[in-house]
Amino acid sequence: MEPVRKLVVVVNSSKPGLDALGAEFAGRARNAGREVETINTYPIKSGSLRGYDACCVIGGDGTLLSVAEEAAGEGVRVFGVNMGKLGFLAMFNVDEARAFFDDFLEGKFRTSERSLLECRSAGGQVICALNDIVINTNTSRVARLRVVADGGKLVNVYNADGLVISTPTGSTAYNLSSGGPLIHPRAPVIALTPICPHTLSNRSLVIGEGTPLAISAEQTSSTVRVTSDGNEIFWDEPANGMPVEIVLSPKRLSIVLRPGYTYFELVRQKLGWSGNNIHE
Repeated sequence: MEPVRKLVVVVNSSKPGLDALGAEFAGRARNAGREVETINTYPIKSGSLRGYDACCVIGGDGTLLSVAEEAAGEGVRVFGVNMGKLGFLAMFNVDEARAFFDDFLEGKFRTSERSLLECRSAGGQVICALNDIVINTNTSRVARLRVVADGGKLVNVYNADGLVISTPTGSTAYNLSSGGPLIHPRAPVIALTPICPHTLSNRSLVIGEGTPLAISAEQTSSTVRVTSDGNEIFWDEPANGMPVEIVLSPKRLSIVLRPGYTYFELVRQKLGWSGNNIHE
C-alpha cells in the first residue's frame, strides 16, 4: 500500500477518555510528517473526508459505521480502534493500534474491501449502508411487505415484524439475531431475512449481485420506516406504498486489517465458538 500522507482522526467524544487517545494518534502522525485533522463531532459532516488518504476511527463499530458511506465515497481507508463491545469492524484494540500505527502510516498493511447496500426511496433519496437496511413499522403491528426482484418478479409477500436486508459484513449483526446466515465478506450477495415471520416456512434468502430488490408496504395501518445501519432515514404513509429499491452499491469500503487477521478467527472469537481445540 502507499504510505498515508493525509490523515483524519475521528473520535467519538461521547465516550470518556477518547479525546486524549485521539490527540495521541494525531500527534504521532504529525511527528511523522503527516498532514492531520481531528474531528470530534459525531456523526461527521458530508465532505469531511474529502482529499484524505485514510481515516483513524476511535470509538467502536457504531462510530465506524457512521463514517462508512463517506469513506467509501471518497476512497478513504479506515483504521478502526475499538473501544466498544464487539469489534467486528473496528478491529484494533488500543494496544494493537499503538503497536501497529507506525506501520499503518508507512502503508505496511492489508485491507478488506467491503460491499455496501444502496437504498433509493420513491422520492429519490439515496443512502448507502455498510451493515443493513431494515424496514418495519413504527408500532408493534405486523408489516405486510411485498418484495419483487429483477424488475417485477415476485419473491414473496411477508407478514412479519419487518425485513432485514444485509450485506455480508452486516450478516453478523441484526441479520444473525433474526436467524439469518453468516456470509463471508468477499461474497457478492445480499441476505433478505424476515423478522419474526408469521409463516414458519419463511426463511432467509441469499440473493446474488446485480439482482435489484423493490419493497413496498401493503395493508398496514401503521407508518412504515426505513433505517440504515440503525439510523432512521425516511418513512412513508401506507397509502403511498413506501416503495424502496435496494441493490449492492458499486462503492466499496476499505477496512485496514490487523496483522494475522482471518475472518474465521474473528468469527470464532466474537461469537464464542468452542472448536479451536476440538482435535487436540
